[in-house]
Amino acid sequence: MTGGPEPIDAEAREALDEELAELRAERDSVAATLRDGGGDQTGDRADQADELMRADEADRLNGRIREIEDRLREASAAAPPAAGTIGVGSGVTVRFDDGTESTVRIAELPDALDPALVTGDSPLGGALLGHGAGDTVTYETPGGPATATVVSVD
Repeated sequence: MTGGPEPIDAEAREALDEELAELRAERDSVAATLRDGGGDQTGDRADQADELMRADEADRLNGRIREIEDRLREASAAAPPAAGTIGVGSGVTVRFDDGTESTVRIAELPDALDPALVTGDSPLGGALLGHGAGDTVTYETPGGPATATVVSVD
């Protein structure tokens, strides 16, 4: 991204809020199955292994919960991009090296059903963030570096 807090569109915020609620419920369910750690540890090895797996799952869930909470907190502190500057939610028309033009929308979350959407953490999306009309950006593709020129920003 651009190094500072990035705004988040309403659709992405809603998706992250939903994921956060699901993760918290799952974490609570897993936590309810964990022993308090202070009692008699008289289980066989299978019980102990199962307990370790649940503890690892609780740690994984807690990590993802922290990531989402941080992202939502960061987004609430971010201002929208300046007029004419590409940010999350911007529609951008770009011209590629081969002369073709394409209009894309920069989004927070991927959507397989929207081929005109690129995420801000994708190579092209990340290269475009913070730029404006007339700027040329370089980004990585599987075939090597490529460039695109920003034609317009909506």
